Amino acid sequence: MRARMAIRIAEISVDQIEVSLKNKPQELINRSLKATVPVLVLPDGKVIDQSRDIMLWALQKSDPHNWLCRDDELKTQEMMLLVDQCDQEFKPLLDRYKYYDRHPEFSQKEYRRRAEVFLEELNTKLSIHAFLTDESIRFVDIAIFPFIRQFAAVDNEWFQQSHFKNVQRWLEVCIASQVFKKVMEKYGG
Repeated sequence: MRARMAIRIAEISVDQIEVSLKNKPQELINRSLKATVPVLVLPDGKVIDQSRDIMLWALQKSDPHNWLCRDDELKTQEMMLLVDQCDQEFKPLLDRYKYYDRHPEFSQKEYRRRAEVFLEELNTKLSIHAFLTDESIRFVDIAIFPFIRQFAAVDNEWFQQSHFKNVQRWLEVCIASQVFKKVMEKYGG
């Protein structure tokens, strides 16, 4: 989702093929060792198979809304660090929270409690600005919000009753964004 959003905002035309991971096409397996989506095959045959890397590839080609904050190196570094934290710390906890029965080391509530540390950080940042970096949606927002959306969906009642009001507001704004709506429209939600 985040890769498709960056490609769309960068106004880059690519052929997109929807893939069932239960029935992976041989071409996907041949192109990417991880054999999961997304996978971007460039005209020269180079393969990019990490969503964050696809985002950066697209935005380095065209960044009409300055999602990368090219004019502010400190902001760019802070965004990258927060996305690292999401991808390396929060995402594994999210997976365990969603699929706690596959990870019996801790209870679902314990995985949620551990993941809340990241939500707390986001909530604090969002008490200062409308978005994670400033008053505009940026790379960091698009790179992170799909995972927060997944987190909220695990137990939406709990999430809505939680004290993460700034995260809730931000998530609603990201979900209501035109780029998200357009990407989801094509793929049926």
